[in-house]
Amino acid sequence: MALTTQRDSAFLPSPNYDVFLSFRGEDTRLSFVSHLYHELQLRGIKTFKDDPKLERGTAISSGLFNAIQESRLAIVVLSPKYASSTWCLDELTEILQCMKSKSAVLPVFYHVDPSDVRKQTGSFACAFAEHEERFREDRERVKSWRTALTEVANLSGFDSKNEQVFSYAI
Repeated sequence: MALTTQRDSAFLPSPNYDVFLSFRGEDTRLSFVSHLYHELQLRGIKTFKDDPKLERGTAISSGLFNAIQESRLAIVVLSPKYASSTWCLDELTEILQCMKSKSAVLPVFYHVDPSDVRKQTGSFACAFAEHEERFREDRERVKSWRTALTEVANLSGFDSKNEQVFSYAI
């Protein structure tokens, strides 16, 4: 493992954001995520939250990948329909590639059981049944999504079912 020296760090991009929010807009944009974003802003935490128009495209833009790479921390809000979005799954895969090594990923299990995320059961099983059918020719992509969900579910995070800890954290 190579260590970054002070001289080398001058060539690394400085973070433009303190936090990158990953979420399924349909589930959380107008509820939990809007409140979380507001609280982060009040505390002076520079946060990237995508524009609703971004999801209408077919591919994740390089600008979005840059925002992930230029953030110190990612908060991944895993909700019931998170896995139904290929956009969210591609984003999660990129987040883990960029941030896992620096322990900068915080999962929030919002109305989902962490074991459903980890094992892709419940609503996650339904989403993957559709992905397996739709991406028959790209099984590696689906496999990478499954791996990413398992990895993020194995990280320490917050569970909305534990309301006392959850409200304190926010």
